[in-house]
Formats: sequence, structure tokens, C-alpha cells
Amino acid sequence: VTGLLLFQTVSSCPKECSCDTHAKVVDCRGRGLYDIPPKLHQDTLELYLQNNHLQGLGSLSFRETPQLQILDLANNSITTLSPSSLLGLRSLKVLSLANNSIREVDRHLLVSIRNLTILDLSFNTIGGLPGALADSFHFLTHLSLHYNRLTKLDRINLEALGNLKVLQLKGNPWRCDCHLIGLKIWLETFAFKGGVVDSVTCVQPHLMLEQDLRHISYELFHSCMITSYSYLFANIHYLDNKHRMLSGQLHPSPRAPSGSDFSPSGEAILPECEAKQRSRPVNYRRAIATVVITGVICGIVCLMMLAAAVYGCAYAAINAKYRRELKKKAKEAGSGDKRKNIEREKDKEPLE
Repeated sequence: VTGLLLFQTVSSCPKECSCDTHAKVVDCRGRGLYDIPPKLHQDTLELYLQNNHLQGLGSLSFRETPQLQILDLANNSITTLSPSSLLGLRSLKVLSLANNSIREVDRHLLVSIRNLTILDLSFNTIGGLPGALADSFHFLTHLSLHYNRLTKLDRINLEALGNLKVLQLKGNPWRCDCHLIGLKIWLETFAFKGGVVDSVTCVQPHLMLEQDLRHISYELFHSCMITSYSYLFANIHYLDNKHRMLSGQLHPSPRAPSGSDFSPSGEAILPECEAKQRSRPVNYRRAIATVVITGVICGIVCLMMLAAAVYGCAYAAINAKYRRELKKKAKEAGSGDKRKNIEREKDKEPLE
């Protein structure tokens, strides 16, 4: 029985790799592999496949090792990742895909590895991250995205990463325009809470070349507010005109039938039933809500200014009244002194 168990343990280790059955570790580093080795033991906890020639991950690539906790695929030639390639790895804690040729990460790829704590996507050609990043990695503590092709990064992708402690972003061609104000604010808050960030060096525009986004003054982004308001009101005007045009099409004015109202056979084309008025577009409703909120804020500011003006007037009136009382007291004191001097002179005359 012991010999049979020993044979099964040895046979579960691929011939291209070395295995530590006690620690449940499989080491296949630098073996010139083009595919993931078969016959991996199902209890494997750590799998090292870096420094090989892997070009992609197919569907259910690690179905034989559902207990994996560490998976290292760095320094390969991976260009494609199947959305279901990591399906079933619910216990995975560490994933390294560094130094490959990955261009994009599918949002479905991240759903199956929600317990991940360390993710390394550095030294690839990734141009953007999926929105599912924030929903999938609630336990993530280390995220490496340095040396990719990221030009912007939405703040919403980072705000949900409540346990994040280390973020690496250097080596990307960051375009430090109005779209990165949210990232700048988040980075400052993240650093204030004790988080570690390497650098976000701007490549564009030329005014901010080779400057760290965190150290750029907000005064250089003053045009963003003007642009935002101009875009907002232009968008409202456009949507309003579009809505009027749609209303005009839904309620056409009566007219005489023309040649276009007849089919080639000479039969009259009956007008369609009056279409039901469409609901306002979402963007239009959001624009109206934004205008309402802006109006409320302006109203509050006006009330505060009015209160400040009333307070200033009241203070000026009280101060003037106080000064008048002081002058009155001073006059009374001066008249009293004059009377005393006159009485003293009268007392001196009999003596003389």
C-alpha cells in the first residue's frame, strides 16, 4: 500500500517540473514549456511557470488544480487570456502576469478570482482596465500596473479597493488633462491614509511633461471647470433642440398627399399610427438634474452672501452707535471740566 501511494504521488508530478509533495509546490520555471504541463496534482497550492514560452491561456487552463493559492506566469509570451481561463480558482491569492504581451484584460476573467490579494500586471501593453476591477478585488492589497500603456485611470476603479496598500503606476504614458483630476484627488487621499504609490509621471500635455501628477498645482487645471460648464450647457442646448425636433416629428402638421405618399403600384400609403411620445433620454434627465443641483447650490451661496451683508450692516450700525455714545460721554466730561475751572477762578478772585 505504501509503495502504491508513493507511485501515485510521483506520477502526479509532470516530468518537466520538480515537485515538493510535502509543501504541495510545483516548480516549472525555465523549462522551455509552450503549454501548461498536464497531470498536475489536484492538491497543488503553488505553481511556478515563469521564464517559459507560453503564448496564451485557454478555457479552464487550471481545472486540475482548483486549490491553487499562488500562480506565477511572469516572463512568458502570453498575448491572449480566455475569459474562463482562471475559472474555478476561488482560493487564488497571488497572481503574476508580469512581463508578457497582454493588451487587454477581460472583465469576466476577474470574476472568478475574487479572493486575490496580490495582482501583478506590470510590463505588458495594457491600455485600459475593465470596470469590473472594483467589483472583483475587495481583498486586494498590492496592485502593480507599472510600465504599461495606460493614459488614464478612472477613479471609480480604485475607490472600491478598500484594502489596497501598495499601488505601482510608473512607466505609463499618462495624459494629465481634465480626466485625471479624479485620480489626482484619489492618490492624495490614498497617500494621506498611509498608502504607497510610486509615481504618476505625465507625458502629455507638454506643460506638465515629466511632472508627477500628485505634485502638480490645481491652478493648472483651472480651465477644466470652465470647459466642464461650457460642455454641460452646450449639451443641454443640444438635447433640448433634439427633443423639440423629436416632438415635431411625433406631431406632424397636416399636409396634402404628395407623390411620395403613394407606392409604385399607385396605392396610397396610409400614415402610421401616432407614435407614443418617448421618454426623455437619460443624458437629458441627468443634465436637468445637474442644472437643478447647480441652482440650489447657487441659491445657498446667495443666501449666505445675504446673511453676511445683513451681519455686516448690523455690525456697522452697532459700531456707529457705540462711537456716538463715546463722543457724547467725552463731551459731557469736557463740559464738566470747564465748569470746575470756572469755579476755581471765582474762588481765586476774593483771595487776590
